[in-house]
Amino acid sequence: MLRSGPARSLARFTVRSTTSRASCKASTFVLPARKSPFVLVEGIKRPTSLALIAYRPLSTSLQRCATTTGGPPFVEPDKKELQHEKTVSKEELEPHPEEVSSESSVHQIFHEKGTPDEEKEEDMLAGVYSDLRVVKETFALNEVPREALFMGLAGLLPYAATSLSTVYLAWDINHAALSGQGFFLSGETAELLLHIIEPLQIGFGAVILSFLGAIHWGLEWAKYGGVHGYRRYAIGVVAPAVAWPTLLLPIEYALIAQFSAFSFLYFADARAVVRGWAPPWYSTYRFVLTFIVGASIVITLVGRGQIADKVSRLPSPGDRFKQLRESQVAALEEEERQRRARVVAQDEAEEEDEEDDD
Repeated sequence: MLRSGPARSLARFTVRSTTSRASCKASTFVLPARKSPFVLVEGIKRPTSLALIAYRPLSTSLQRCATTTGGPPFVEPDKKELQHEKTVSKEELEPHPEEVSSESSVHQIFHEKGTPDEEKEEDMLAGVYSDLRVVKETFALNEVPREALFMGLAGLLPYAATSLSTVYLAWDINHAALSGQGFFLSGETAELLLHIIEPLQIGFGAVILSFLGAIHWGLEWAKYGGVHGYRRYAIGVVAPAVAWPTLLLPIEYALIAQFSAFSFLYFADARAVVRGWAPPWYSTYRFVLTFIVGASIVITLVGRGQIADKVSRLPSPGDRFKQLRESQVAALEEEERQRRARVVAQDEAEEEDEEDDD
């Protein structure tokens, strides 16, 4: 009777549904043990040889249980959590009557306790200390190579010396104008030295600008950060092209132009560091050097402004070119006047000769 097709299908379906329902209701999933290929079907009192049921892995049973049950599987609490709960349950609450008030049951927004917080005294110099710390860290230059740092600072000594000399000579000229004689030098000597120092500072500034521009050529030849071609070479060309024409300007305009050139070149160097064209420490190194040069230029302009009405302005190369041109024009006019005078003299001499012949 059970050897027919419909009987075998009914027995297989009954066994599968019973096994799945029992596995989902259990807390742990254990596959039923199979000791023989014979399965006892409900409603049948003797073992019957049926087709073998396909083996279902554990993952399939877990998926079926997750889709049929109402919630996630039970997770045992961690041992640390249980131990912490036992410790907290043994602690006794300490009474604090002084904190009990009519507002103690209200939870505060900005603090936990109902009592007002004590106002802390603010350090008024905290911002100043922070700024000083930043300045100290900036000028420490720990990452800069010692050789480059020492050589760079040594190269700024002539520039700073000319700036301080300008300030002292300006003070000595003012002292001579007020008291009739200078402190160490006479007014005329101080003015003469001032006219010698001013071109030196302008010329040295042009040399420094040219040198800073040439550094980018060296980085390009060394292929630091890759090869960039004309974009990097342009920085080395623009720097001397801007620096050397300042020698033709008056002292005040020349210093202002060089100050702008130093600032622009520092910006270009900082951008080069960001792009990876220069070492990471180069921007800080250039900031310190540019700060010293800029301060020197400002000091020179301040000292020069104190004696603007007491000394004669030193002629610039442009003024000298103008004087040369005017002198050439005057020489040509004098030569033309003399030639005309000779012509007139010759004409008068010829007329006298004609009168004598007559």
